[in-house]
Amino acid sequence: MPSHYTLSQLAEKLNAELKGDPNCIIEGVATLMQANPKQISFLNNPEYRADLAKTKASAVVLRAGDLEACSTNALICRDPYLAYAQLSALFDNASKPKPGIHPTAVIAASAKIDETASIGAECVIGEEVVIGAHSVLKPGVVVGDHASLGENCHIHAKVSIGERVKIGSRVIIHPGAVLGSDGFGNAHSPEKTWVKIYQLGSVIIGNDVEIGANTCIDRGALEDTVIEDGVRLDNLIQIAHNVRIGAHTAIAACTAIAGGTKIGRYCMVGGSVNFNGHISICDGVIITATSGVLKSIDTPGVYTSFFHAQPSKIWKKLLIRFLQLDNIVDRLKTLEKRQSS
Repeated sequence: MPSHYTLSQLAEKLNAELKGDPNCIIEGVATLMQANPKQISFLNNPEYRADLAKTKASAVVLRAGDLEACSTNALICRDPYLAYAQLSALFDNASKPKPGIHPTAVIAASAKIDETASIGAECVIGEEVVIGAHSVLKPGVVVGDHASLGENCHIHAKVSIGERVKIGSRVIIHPGAVLGSDGFGNAHSPEKTWVKIYQLGSVIIGNDVEIGANTCIDRGALEDTVIEDGVRLDNLIQIAHNVRIGAHTAIAACTAIAGGTKIGRYCMVGGSVNFNGHISICDGVIITATSGVLKSIDTPGVYTSFFHAQPSKIWKKLLIRFLQLDNIVDRLKTLEKRQSS
């Protein structure tokens, strides 16, 4: 990948209109106030419009309506934030591991690893595992028996992939994630002891999925847990057994999804949302941070629950009133009956 581009080359890649010097050399991307000459920046949030006049960036990606305030070269497009995402890929400076297998890796003889794949130090790869072309396993990755990875996957350090887990192509899994651990299944015996329910399903991950650090995805009890194409999962998410997450849904950190829940396509879930088990969320739902989702949602839209933080004195007063609601409702019903008689 080139270390620099001309502004005209970037305009072509971003399908943007160029205003200024087409031969301007761009060597990186930064924020408006942190950028230096030979870097490009972007303006998406109008709150930062005043920074356009002060930026030292050689160019800025912006909307047509912000061009007048720009003090330097510009690339005009409809969605500067999307353009920024595309620029970040062009200037990604992460190291690119070379194909090959590190001598400390432990690999079963029956495993099939494409010759273009890269297997890092102290990886452990089980029986009948398949790893596709150009996939990268960083140090300490464990892949259980009969699991498979497609092409161009990037599995970061210390990821654990359980037995029979199937991962599509172009999947990124960040450090410490666990795919295919047992779901939380137990039955109560007459002696009031717990009897483990062995989890007989697995985990299926589609193409173009990204899974955050220390996120856990449990295998299914009978059927598989399924993450469809294009899903984005943040760090520290818990996905229980037999959950299904629809294509291109994005879920922020610390969310917990109980067993058997189905979430539709193109949904967006804020941080620390809790989902009850065995409910269904339709396509196109947005759930704001810290909400509790107790029942199914069958209509697209924005959903919110819980209260914002309040001073303790106010919260205690509100709590007392909340606990009095049943009594207030009963009194209201009594009054209504008296009025109607």
